[in-house]
Amino acid sequence: MSTTSPKNLIEAVRYFSDLDVCHAYMISVKWPDGKITCPKCGGDKVGSIASRRMLQCKAKDCRKQFSAKVGTIFEDSPLGLDKWFVAVWCITNAKNGISSCEVARALGVTQKSAWHLLHRVRLAMRTGTFQKMTGTIEADETFVGGKSSNMHKSKREEKITGTGNVDKTAVMGLLQRTTEGAASQVRAGVVPNVKRETLLPIVRDHVEPGAHVYTDSLKSYLGLSPAFDHKTIDHAVSYAEGEVHTNGLENFWALFKRCLKGTYIHVAPKNLDRYVGEETFRFNERKGDDGYRFTQTMKGVIGKRLTYAKLAAGSA
Repeated sequence: MSTTSPKNLIEAVRYFSDLDVCHAYMISVKWPDGKITCPKCGGDKVGSIASRRMLQCKAKDCRKQFSAKVGTIFEDSPLGLDKWFVAVWCITNAKNGISSCEVARALGVTQKSAWHLLHRVRLAMRTGTFQKMTGTIEADETFVGGKSSNMHKSKREEKITGTGNVDKTAVMGLLQRTTEGAASQVRAGVVPNVKRETLLPIVRDHVEPGAHVYTDSLKSYLGLSPAFDHKTIDHAVSYAEGEVHTNGLENFWALFKRCLKGTYIHVAPKNLDRYVGEETFRFNERKGDDGYRFTQTMKGVIGKRLTYAKLAAGSA
C-alpha cells in the first residue's frame, strides 16, 4: 500500500480500501502528537489489539478497550472507516453537493444510513473562529423555501400564509473580500428573522470595528455607523456604485441555491444550517485541492457527535 496521500477520488478509494490503513490514519488524526490517551481514565499507557483494530488502556484499574472512532462523528457507527472516508471525500469535493441516494448506491448502504452519515460529515465541516473579519465586508441575507407555484394546491394552502418571503427560512451571510494573498471568505448561518435586533449583533460579533461594511438598503442595517464605515446600495436603482455592492455574497447565494435546487431538492428548515455550513466550507476552501479539503474536514471530526434520534428530532 502506497504511503502517499491520495490526491483524487480513485486514489482515495484504493488507499482507504485497507482497513489497517484507515485505522492508522484515524489514530494520526485523533492523536496527531502520537500520544494516545484512554477516553475513560485519561492515561497514556495504551496498547493495540491488532486483530480487532482496537486499543486498550494498560492501567490496572481501567483496562478499557476502545476504538479510534470514539469521540468523533464516526463513534458507534457500524460502517467501516473505508466507507466513511470515501463518503467524506465525496461530500467535501462535490461542488454542488452529493445526495444521500447517490451515496447509498455508491457505498452499498440504505438511503437512511447515507442521510445520517452525510449530516455527520456536515457537522465536521462546520468551522468556527474567534478572529474577526477585517477590511471590506459585504453583509446580505437570503431566504430559502419552496416556490408556491411548484406545490400541489393542498400543500400550498397548508404552507403558504402570505406573500414574498413569508413562511421561508432566513439565512444571513458576511463576506470578507479578497485581500493580498487570501481569497474571499464567507460566514453564514440561519437566523430567526432579518430584524435589526437580529442582524446588527451578528455584524458586531464577527467584524472588526472600523471595517468597511457594504449592505443593501434593508433598514435593519441602520445603526452600524459610526462603529463601521457603513455604505448601502439600493438594488432597485443599481447593482453597484463603484466598490459599494454585495455581488460577492450574491454569487455565494447563487452557488448555495444551485446546490439546494439541483442536488438536495427538499431541505427541512431544522437541518438547513448544516447545509449552509457545507457550502460555506467548500467556498472558503476552494483554493485547495481535493486532498487538502479532505484533510481539513477530518480535522473537524473530533469532539462532535450527531445521533440519529437528535437528527430526526431537529435538536442538534
